[in-house]
Amino acid sequence: MIKGNGRPVYEGVAIGRIYVLSKEHEITNTKCSDIEKELERFHQAQEKAKEELGVLYDKTLREIGEEQAAIIEVQSLFLEDLDYIEGIEDMIKSGSDAAFSVHEIGDAQATAFASLDDEYMKARATDIRDISDRLIRILTGADQSFRMDEPGIIVSEDLTPSETVSLDKDKILAFVIRQGSSNSHTAILARVMNIPSLIRTDIDIDSALNGRTMIVDGFEGNYYIDPDDETMAQMLEKKKSAGEYKAELEKFRGFESVTKKGQHVSLFANIGSPDDLKYVISGDAEGIGLLRSEFLYLGRDDFPTEDELFEAYRKVVETMGGKKVVIRTLDIGADKKVDYFNLAAEENPALGYRGIRICLTQRDIFRTQLRAIYRSSAYGKVAIMFPMIISVSEVRAIKEFCAEIVKELEGEGVCLNPVELGIMIETPAAALISDLLAKEVDFFSVGTNDLTQYTLAIDRQNEKLDSFYDPHHEAIMRFLALIASNAHKEGIWAGICGELAGDLSLTDEFLKMGYDELSVAPSRVLALRKNVIESEV
Repeated sequence: MIKGNGRPVYEGVAIGRIYVLSKEHEITNTKCSDIEKELERFHQAQEKAKEELGVLYDKTLREIGEEQAAIIEVQSLFLEDLDYIEGIEDMIKSGSDAAFSVHEIGDAQATAFASLDDEYMKARATDIRDISDRLIRILTGADQSFRMDEPGIIVSEDLTPSETVSLDKDKILAFVIRQGSSNSHTAILARVMNIPSLIRTDIDIDSALNGRTMIVDGFEGNYYIDPDDETMAQMLEKKKSAGEYKAELEKFRGFESVTKKGQHVSLFANIGSPDDLKYVISGDAEGIGLLRSEFLYLGRDDFPTEDELFEAYRKVVETMGGKKVVIRTLDIGADKKVDYFNLAAEENPALGYRGIRICLTQRDIFRTQLRAIYRSSAYGKVAIMFPMIISVSEVRAIKEFCAEIVKELEGEGVCLNPVELGIMIETPAAALISDLLAKEVDFFSVGTNDLTQYTLAIDRQNEKLDSFYDPHHEAIMRFLALIASNAHKEGIWAGICGELAGDLSLTDEFLKMGYDELSVAPSRVLALRKNVIESEV
């Protein structure tokens, strides 16, 4: 038996045969005698790749959602990137064949991106490798189809967006990946599909693993290859218990989230696009506590129109049927970059030009989004929250601008419903002056991911700092208590929409602090409701 470990991205136990997804190319440089013909062959492969990505985009949008489809669309942009394309053309003109040129330029650019400090730019290395692999397959005529005859566990160095989409998801029991991060394509897909998976594992990938039995323990972060009888028995029992636990959670579907002593807390869901609504409904969330607007801007080559944004918001609000929908305004910047925003490179983007700072200085962008959100209010219960707040003056400027938008729309005869205005508390500055901010808004929602990062001065994307990153740090707990207290003193509600909201070990603490709302991944709602209903607080 071989035992190894990695970082779990979704809990559970999976048992099945191994399928190794290998992406190695045997590429040699065969000198071409007809340069023009080789250039033509490359351009034909380029067009073929565009066609394949177009089909893949439609499949992704249909089966997984807009957020993942946007990643595919970003990849297709590399097929038009001058540095990439001209680099390949120059190598071909120097006498190298097309496949070798794609391999060399792709590898060089991917390595350059992977060496950057910015996490978003690092992720582009995977996109370039994916595009290069696709072009090489087309140029060489290699059969790189990946088939699963029966349900099993996929083992790979890493998975690109196009690979994850192309897989038969009905047969995937788990992922075991050598690389990846908690925000990687694989991790996102694992959480969407609710399958136990591991990233950053120590597994030695070899085709000899194909067909062998593997167990993935998504609770402890362990995997077992060719498990012995004792381990198999233990894991089967653990898998059975996990299944029974999920079945037990179904008993809490449809119930109010009220403690034994009568304290009520709303359990909402975090989503990235309208396509995630099916998970909100299946998860039995009581509303949407965080609709991340930035995903409506990703994977495009120009700004969305007001009508495009309105249709997306309307669909969410209408589908929720009167349940509250909290829409966060654009939080582009930091690890979320969009080329057409033309944002300058920053040494420390997490502390830079992002969130509300972009909206307040580029009012045309802000106006389009606010008009679309206010228009959607006619279809249900809408609230708006603004990210990266650090001062009262920012909030007052936002409120004045919102009043202008409302007056403008009413003057046009547009039907509007009342809209709550709130802010995210995700900076230590906002937490410390939350008593002043509470006088200006209708609610607070704490973004614990950034609040923890900024309070502890630790980049949460930097895996080397994992041992230092402590979201339970006493400073964070004190901030959370202060924020809830200051909100209630002014008669406004307070929620948490960061990862910490779904930490079941802290549910009682949040109830003691008096939080009115917790917003989590849709799959976490029932477990959280069980905690609330059984709480003695």
